[in-house]
Amino acid sequence: MALTFRKSFRILPGVRLNINRRSWSISTGGEHGPRHTRSSTGRRTTSMDLPGPFGWRRTRSAKRR
Repeated sequence: MALTFRKSFRILPGVRLNINRRSWSISTGGEHGPRHTRSSTGRRTTSMDLPGPFGWRRTRSAKRR
């Protein structure tokens, strides 16, 4: 079984710093709108909780080189 590490810190209201074994990321928003995440590896993600049976929708952009 592999060991995993993940830790999330709330640094400001609406802003989180997420740390895992390989990278870190900053997440903003999300309470009543879309959540935007930028990773240290260059990945950008936008996710939002839609009402009803739609659940979470997520769009990811390719990693920047």
